Amino acid sequence: MIALLAKVFIKDRQNYSDGTVRKKYGTLTGITGIVLNVFLFIGKFIAGSISGAISIMADAFNNLSDAGSSVISLAGFMMADKKPDPDHPFGHGRMEYISGLFVSVLIIMMGFELGKTSVSKIISPESILAVIIPAAAILVKLYMFAYNRIYGRRINSASMKATALDSISDVVATSVVLISILLTKFFGINIDGYAGFAVSVFILITGIKSIKET
Repeated sequence: MIALLAKVFIKDRQNYSDGTVRKKYGTLTGITGIVLNVFLFIGKFIAGSISGAISIMADAFNNLSDAGSSVISLAGFMMADKKPDPDHPFGHGRMEYISGLFVSVLIIMMGFELGKTSVSKIISPESILAVIIPAAAILVKLYMFAYNRIYGRRINSASMKATALDSISDVVATSVVLISILLTKFFGINIDGYAGFAVSVFILITGIKSIKET
């Protein structure tokens, strides 16, 4: 899909060292990441609400935080070409860090709230039934890993390479959720609360790392 869109929207698309081409690739992959993560969030949120699976809800908000990260990456590429002005003689790059800090705080707040809810689910577990959405999400995240890794290497983008690694981390987190659902469905072993807590810890760690970087 990215290759097809690049053919349509990016002229001289194989000139990866050109600043304008790099910006367009960053914009294209950033918007794609936002759209895919928002759709994953909506799908998982609906599935989690219907099934009562806190692990799916936690994973949904993890995708929402990924959408926020894509927004920051997109802003970084947009700011990179903006020239200094009299009010900003050193450029506008600092806005990326301020936005990153704001999103990082939101990620930590989401992780904390989901952690509290997961603890309550551990104390009072509920039955759950939802498999298709997490399985589809794993495939989507594997695709996001592939295109971010390929084009991150081609244009030598640190943010896209980081997004590729984050996508693999999401595959692991969603796999934990899927395993917990399958254990409940086929063996009656309900570890939904524990899986949700594990994902919430993962979200907290992600937020803390993001704050340290910004």
